[in-house]
Amino acid sequence: MVDKPLIEIKDLVKTYVMAGEKVPILKGITFSIAQGEFVAIVGPSGSGKSTLMNMIGCLDVPSSGSYLLDGKEVSGMSENKQAQVRNEKIGFIFQSFNLLTKLTALENVELPLIYRGMSLKERTAQATQALVNVGLGERTGHRPMQLSGGQQQRVAIARALAGNPPILLADEPTGALDSKTGKEIMEMMHELHAKGHTIIIITHDLEIAEQANRVIRIQDGLITEDRGAAS
Repeated sequence: MVDKPLIEIKDLVKTYVMAGEKVPILKGITFSIAQGEFVAIVGPSGSGKSTLMNMIGCLDVPSSGSYLLDGKEVSGMSENKQAQVRNEKIGFIFQSFNLLTKLTALENVELPLIYRGMSLKERTAQATQALVNVGLGERTGHRPMQLSGGQQQRVAIARALAGNPPILLADEPTGALDSKTGKEIMEMMHELHAKGHTIIIITHDLEIAEQANRVIRIQDGLITEDRGAAS
């Protein structure tokens, strides 16, 4: 493991104002994740895990506290800078796949590469290779509705991988899949981890969480357990 954590979160607080009242969601979260870890963040609905995911993914900013990603404080960055960090550092995998129905598998995978300003030739090559890597080299021209749920999630994983980000952030990646397909997706996650990706899975499913090398349990906006952390 490297000396400097890839992710370093300290005293992270997130408070929302609802009906004029301040409602604390995260109440002082502190942990770090090293390059190459496979971490599950687990907790019931309302525990704060989705809010924490949004912080890690630079989709939201904390009310207070510090978040360093690859040694840089991201919580105080402008929206444009945070968007750039998201695009370069984090590949997202969502429960609902989040594919655009009118685009082919290849075009969906190309999307984040367009935002990087990559040339058509280069992004087509990278997106095609990403689909080959997830076993969908023969499905590049298919639209989402022409694919099974498992195939759609593979497209989503290819999209997350296309720009080779150091972090894969997966929100309930098997939640919309049957158990057999979910098992296949988790096997793919293990393969990606073996290739050096840092993987963070957000889940309420304890069986999924137990497949990670480290489990961070969150309850009522606080970490109640951090098992398997790298020393």
